[in-house]
Amino acid sequence: MAPGSREIAKAAVRLALSSSREDENMLKERYAAKGISVAAVDFGGEFLASVMRIVECCVVAAKREKIIGDTHHEEGAVAGAAREAISQITAKAIGLNVGGKIGIARCDEHLAVGMFFGIGLLHLNEVAIGLGHRVI
Repeated sequence: MAPGSREIAKAAVRLALSSSREDENMLKERYAAKGISVAAVDFGGEFLASVMRIVECCVVAAKREKIIGDTHHEEGAVAGAAREAISQITAKAIGLNVGGKIGIARCDEHLAVGMFFGIGLLHLNEVAIGLGHRVI
């Protein structure tokens, strides 16, 4: 039986929480064996100035890893899930710097974007996770 939305969301969040490239590669192999396509990308910068760049990074990473094709509805699904994940942490992040990792996962029609954020100034950081899901 194919993984459902819960498993896809879990894969995206786990990838976003991976601590190294080695961990990412191990997770990619594990999820590929289950039929789940995944990608990860790092991000950082001042929050408001970075929102569109973060969304673009999600779309580019999903295309690079062949999670989605070149169709506008697949690109829109990734962008929409990314915007949903970002919207969940906006209140904490406005006016501050953010950095972290994005995890993207897809199996069949389920697509999830999970984002781990370090939010703050200097060493005074808050952490947050945002998650968006779309059906393609």
